[in-house]
Amino acid sequence: MQPSGHRLRDIEHHPLLTDNDNYDSASSSSSEADMADRVWFIRDGCGMVCAVMTWLLVVYADFVVTFVMLLPSKDFWYSVVNGVIFNCLAVLALSSHLRTMLTDPGAVPKGNATKEYMESLQLKPGEVIYKCPKCCCIKPERAHHCSICKRCIRKMDHHCPWVNNCVGEKNQRFFVLFTMYIALSSVHALILCGLQFISCVRGQWTECSDFSPPITVILLVFLCLEGLLFFTFTAVMFGTQIHSICNDETEIERLKSEKPTWERRLRWEGMKSVFGGPPSLLWMNPFVGFRFRRLQMRARKGGPEFSV
Repeated sequence: MQPSGHRLRDIEHHPLLTDNDNYDSASSSSSEADMADRVWFIRDGCGMVCAVMTWLLVVYADFVVTFVMLLPSKDFWYSVVNGVIFNCLAVLALSSHLRTMLTDPGAVPKGNATKEYMESLQLKPGEVIYKCPKCCCIKPERAHHCSICKRCIRKMDHHCPWVNNCVGEKNQRFFVLFTMYIALSSVHALILCGLQFISCVRGQWTECSDFSPPITVILLVFLCLEGLLFFTFTAVMFGTQIHSICNDETEIERLKSEKPTWERRLRWEGMKSVFGGPPSLLWMNPFVGFRFRRLQMRARKGGPEFSV
């Protein structure tokens, strides 16, 4: 078996095996077009539990901010402004989470390593391509196999249970937005908690909340702990993702110390390739490219995903 770098170089120079091209057959084209019209979803128990927990924690934070801190406040504009800001951040965070979870991260079609396809490549003597033995596909450059998704994913960064999906070529921008909006909403919640504690202490816990003082303290303390944990985790993830994008190197490639055999897109070129186009407010919008699709549920052989 030849070393990984050599395999990747050979794949990179083959015109049919670039990141943006798929294998050429009528069945694969129809399959790819069919997949583009459906939403990706991984049927992984741990991932689904983590995704539901993420939503419940965001809903809990919104409940405490709205009903414990803002609605009882006597300052009308303070409640309105902070309520609008926090709820907008929460909606953007959950929307980004949904887009990350329900977007195909860049899965390579299964079973394209057929005898007919191999013959159609017309490989030169000594030319090497890499076949994944787990999903029986021709591996494009920078693709890695995910044992949870049971697919090879283009530019796979990592599999995140909190979004129940791999972070790859096609959904990395939504994952970055998710971490950014969760970090911002966590900071906002922590600031509001600090101001609420000060207000309650000054008012001797008489009119600072519609709940009893012990319940108010418990709710605020849990929100502070949640905010600290969420901010720490998402801020670190946001920083590592931006660093990876600017260096055009996925987390797997960094951990494996893989030498780049591709032309790197550094800094702004890398950001443009992930977020699309020149810098604009559209980079911050998780709804870009969204369109409603009709529900289609199918059982798929050999894989844990179904499509919507």
